[in-house]
Amino acid sequence: MKIEAAAFTERGRMLAERIFDGWQPETVAYRKAECPLQEWAKRCFSEKSALVFIGACGIAVRTIAPFVRDKLSDSPVLVLDEAGRFVIPILSGHVGGANELAMRISDRCGAAAVITTATDVRGIFAVDVFARKNRLTIVNKEGIAKFSAKLLRGEQAAVSVQPGVRITGWRRELQRTAYPPGPETDLVISEEPEALEKGILGLKPKIYVLGIGCRKGKTKEEIADWIKRTVPTEAKDIAYLASIDRKKEEPGLNVWAAEHGIPFLTFSKEELFNVPGEYSSSGFVKEQVGVDNVCERAAMAAAGEGAELVVKKQAGNGITVALARRKWSICFDGEESGA
Repeated sequence: MKIEAAAFTERGRMLAERIFDGWQPETVAYRKAECPLQEWAKRCFSEKSALVFIGACGIAVRTIAPFVRDKLSDSPVLVLDEAGRFVIPILSGHVGGANELAMRISDRCGAAAVITTATDVRGIFAVDVFARKNRLTIVNKEGIAKFSAKLLRGEQAAVSVQPGVRITGWRRELQRTAYPPGPETDLVISEEPEALEKGILGLKPKIYVLGIGCRKGKTKEEIADWIKRTVPTEAKDIAYLASIDRKKEEPGLNVWAAEHGIPFLTFSKEELFNVPGEYSSSGFVKEQVGVDNVCERAAMAAAGEGAELVVKKQAGNGITVALARRKWSICFDGEESGA
């Protein structure tokens, strides 16, 4: 995720620089004064960047209003007053990560993070945050409110998980039930469509990792076209995009990943070289980047232990892609799982 900040006074600009100087791991950019505010916001929403307004809430609300669409796809939006007293996530607090970003900004400048989502205020399990951290697709978004309402009433929710999945941690608000899920199930976590249709809310794991290499300057459109031609899955089932570290700032790759909400992971040539397995070897690629194969090795590196290469290198138009299936797991203690 990229963070974009807009300040409207000199004091606000100084605060932004103080907060975001040396910020990691996301990249941070600043709106230029000559760029119209709504044009800037429209681009940020299209690229799924996080928007940080340093100014009045009213300015932020009026600016983003034309672009707000859906809680599962909206960009995270935060407002910070120019004195650095309060930071307020106003959009996509859970799925987009605005609440967590607010807490990180708070740690940087001492601002009070004004969190208003009910599950956070009550310290209750937030299923949409859990889904994002564990690379799970929310199958039926209307189930989020119903599921959360049950927890907010103080009731336990019944959870059914596909067998063979490693689970770490647990939550007191949840009760593990049998699989296949029955009519009493509240949350189903599974790859199987039939199981996901049962219960209040279904979460489907993103089971693939897309490895990619490309010539410098390849556009998002060229990358998207080649992925569509060669990869037998939808972007919503891809957990990570992976490549070599020299492609970390490649615009086309970053924009494609951001638009689909897919983390972009990169590895050094040494890390790729040490990935076990047999891969399609190219002397030209090795001469250029120091390792004989980028896409297959990167896919397997990001997929982790127990992964399987399901689509070998597909090359064309200066782009190479490969697809690995990861052995997914879930974690209930707040840490990201399966990377």
